[in-house]
Amino acid sequence: MTDTAKIISPVDGSIYAERPIATDAAVEAAVSTARAAQAEWRHTTVAERSKYILAFLDALMAMNDDIVTELAWQMGRPTRFGGEKGGVEERTRAAVAIAEEALAPYYPPEKPGFRRYVARNPLGLVLVIAPWNYPYLTAVNTIVPALLSGNAVILKHATQTLLVGERFAEAFARSGLPKGLFQNIVLSHAQTERLVGSGQIDHINFTGSVSGGRVIERAAAGTFASLGLELGGKDPAYVMADAKLDHAIENLVDGAFYNSGQCCCGIERIYVDERVYDDFVDGFADLTKKYVVGSPLDPDTTLGPMARGAFADTVREQVAEARRKGATPLVEMKVAADRPGSPYLAPEVLVDVNHQMAVMREESFGPVVGIMKVRGDDEAVSLMNDSPYGLTASIWTADTDRAAALGARIETGTVFMNRCDYLDPQLVWTGVKDTGRGVTLSKFGFETLTQPKSFHLREI
Repeated sequence: MTDTAKIISPVDGSIYAERPIATDAAVEAAVSTARAAQAEWRHTTVAERSKYILAFLDALMAMNDDIVTELAWQMGRPTRFGGEKGGVEERTRAAVAIAEEALAPYYPPEKPGFRRYVARNPLGLVLVIAPWNYPYLTAVNTIVPALLSGNAVILKHATQTLLVGERFAEAFARSGLPKGLFQNIVLSHAQTERLVGSGQIDHINFTGSVSGGRVIERAAAGTFASLGLELGGKDPAYVMADAKLDHAIENLVDGAFYNSGQCCCGIERIYVDERVYDDFVDGFADLTKKYVVGSPLDPDTTLGPMARGAFADTVREQVAEARRKGATPLVEMKVAADRPGSPYLAPEVLVDVNHQMAVMREESFGPVVGIMKVRGDDEAVSLMNDSPYGLTASIWTADTDRAAALGARIETGTVFMNRCDYLDPQLVWTGVKDTGRGVTLSKFGFETLTQPKSFHLREI
């Protein structure tokens, strides 16, 4: 009997799709085919590669109406938000636009009698292990620059969003990309570990949990493959006394609850200057109460189910623990389907919280946020840094210089001012501490997918 991977839909608990797990022979064939294809691809120009990538983008965009519905069934995002089309297009076009410059040789100052430069060569074979929460965007971050750099790519997508890998494969096939350069395969966890540790992969990009990242690191030990790991987060916001409150409230509510809070850089904790605390909390709670929780297929729904009931139960446990320790819930929305084991979970805002509560320390990855009053910058920065994670932080103020100065003290890979929960493809995407290592996006993302090679040519 063939082992299979099943998508259990959060919409109604049904099996939405089922696919056979690849045999070990199929995995070996995928690797050898990719190697053969990459040997030729590496000698093509960046301009040639870009044509295929843009054709892939056109093909993927043409599928978007079907993709939106598939995403709702696979991981619960409401159809009203239109999928991930805008971000995928922005990041893909940005990567194409900067590829020539990012991959161009570096020439040091001239030295008489010598020709010296550093070329950037493709690594070879890149394995992308993609998550379910933003299944297109997280995959595009590595797949597109990897191919533009001259690499071949194998995609292992999360079981929850298996159909995403098939859409990628279909779009690349329509683009005319040479066969073997991109391959989507369905793997078990054990097979994935074996492939990572096989020595046949040159770079692994993994987006997922901290525990999952540690498994990847252990599996890759001794292979000398490079790693890109984007792991957990507990992203904070600091609202200063001079912040434009309406703007901060609107954007932070969205940053906390969009995608049911299942965002790598979603807002999970907020620190507010005591002078504007009451007004901010009142406005934040009032706007949160306007969410409509329900089936993601219903156009009126603004907050769909979490991807799995177990994820929702983790949030329920954090809220219950916080309440036992004195936290006060401000929303307490009644939703019929919001019960233990159900992926449907109403948003919640907690005050009277502190850092002895899991909801302010541990990753929630769901629709809950805690709000704390602070006396000023030093206290806010201390609390923002009181976390094992460091992906993004946002500062809400009218003073750009002050935000930049505070940002230098905050332990994260990105500092925002007056915005949150967004990836700018021209800037590097990275994390510190337990959030992982490695980078994607921008010219620096291309550097992680290539190997520098020095040419030191003496003329005699």
